[in-house]
Amino acid sequence: MQKRFAVIGAGAGGLCAAKNLVARGFEVTIFEVGSCIGGLWVYDNDSGLSPAYRSLHINSEARVSSFGDFPFPDGISLYPDHWEMRRYFEAYAAHFDLTRRIRFNSRVVAIEPAGAGITVRLDDGTEEQFDGLVVATGHQSIPRHPPEVASFTGEYLHAHSYRVPEVFTGKRVMVIGPGNSGVDIAADICTVTERTVLCARSPVLIMPRMMFGVPNSRTLGKIEKPWMPWPLRIWARAFLTRVFHGRMEQWGFRTPKTRTHPISHPTLISHIAWQRVAVRPGIRAIAGQEVHFVDGSTETFDSIIAATGYVTQFPYLPPGASPLNGTRLDLYNRIVHPSLPNVFFIGFFDVSGGSNIRMMDDQAEYIAAIAGGAIKLPARDTMLAAIAADHAWAEKQFPDSPRYGLELDPFRYRKLLARDQARAA
Repeated sequence: MQKRFAVIGAGAGGLCAAKNLVARGFEVTIFEVGSCIGGLWVYDNDSGLSPAYRSLHINSEARVSSFGDFPFPDGISLYPDHWEMRRYFEAYAAHFDLTRRIRFNSRVVAIEPAGAGITVRLDDGTEEQFDGLVVATGHQSIPRHPPEVASFTGEYLHAHSYRVPEVFTGKRVMVIGPGNSGVDIAADICTVTERTVLCARSPVLIMPRMMFGVPNSRTLGKIEKPWMPWPLRIWARAFLTRVFHGRMEQWGFRTPKTRTHPISHPTLISHIAWQRVAVRPGIRAIAGQEVHFVDGSTETFDSIIAATGYVTQFPYLPPGASPLNGTRLDLYNRIVHPSLPNVFFIGFFDVSGGSNIRMMDDQAEYIAAIAGGAIKLPARDTMLAAIAADHAWAEKQFPDSPRYGLELDPFRYRKLLARDQARAA
């Protein structure tokens, strides 16, 4: 009898998980809370979970950002925008016969172990039995709000709600957070605002999107090798950035001395040079519409946009079964729940270089291999020890910040997956 798998979410992770499970002979049902394919890449997705803004483009170049067996079509942008991404995911679903397997407007509210399988319950009260389940709901839908903004009396929104710059015309706006979304939004709104300030509490390296006429990843790929120690890689990245942008300090930032998440932007530094964007350090206090910064300066703002990341939640899991451990996840190889057999997770990471989509492809193959019996998981105690070791490694590698709870090193991670696959072979 054909075994059945449920997948929660029809975004990038859910689609490639379903495709790989179908290839292994499983019958797959995808539950999608909205009416669209593509998840966070769908602009104004009626799921209410997408943070896509009108100017959004992917941060990695197209040729290394597609699924491994389904390249982007000819003529795609070097850095595709969200419309191109949506069309790509729709084409992927159609090509691998996944669209008919998607149940749109279906919100999963609970999953429960049932014998050797899983019971999935929807918000309309219906229940269905499956042999296994993949959680692909993503981790960029529930905003993390900075506590300082509680006393702000002007207009406030999280980057998750930002869509277009025109609504900020003539306003004084502060964007909190120099991550990829924060720098995108600051560069987006600064041509229409009276004043745009980017608040950067932590050190950050804003790399150029292009180096020597090609995407920066190609240049870094020629310089950085897997055997190189990270202090040397950090130095190389800072040196290259200085060649193109100068020192971060001359633009108001602080150059990081340790490993940080890669940030790049094609125009932000130019906007700062043209005095369209000002950079300020961390916030000391907010009173009304006045913001007091740690350097002693004070400014008044009409609006604050917080690009301060997201929190991860699993409200549909059984009580006590959430893998959350602070901002990290107690999952073996970031995928396997040690206490919920046949429940897998995909896409719950921030890759520190490379493509999230390509990494999800690797995870999907791994999940399908486990489900199909090609990979045998180690004992629970062994998985728990591996999880603890992974957390300890990450704590030494990345800054102590919620921003880095899901950070993943692609080279090291692929070795971990390959180790299990080699043991099975």
